[in-house]
Amino acid sequence: MEKVRTFIYIDGFNLYYGSVKGTLLKWLDLKKFFQIVLHPKHSILSIKYFTALVSSPPHDPQKSTRQQIYLRALKAHIPEIEIYYGHFLSNPIRAPLVNPTAT
Repeated sequence: MEKVRTFIYIDGFNLYYGSVKGTLLKWLDLKKFFQIVLHPKHSILSIKYFTALVSSPPHDPQKSTRQQIYLRALKAHIPEIEIYYGHFLSNPIRAPLVNPTAT
């Protein structure tokens, strides 16, 4: 069987808030997960994980530390992973509502 060169792109924010938060999957092995989900013909060459560093709010002073531990574990356990850091926009953005006129 010919292998399919596969590159995986992960939005860490959407992964966490859409699938992981509130579950026991906080230590999800991303490479193993995709090896199970994808057809065996896929050869994972690269996993690109996009995230932003979180800050620790007063009610959860270890939040940032937990994220750092997870990111270090990913890098240590998955040689194919590359982590890209962005930043969160934390201010609400408002735009005027457009009411189209009927013709």
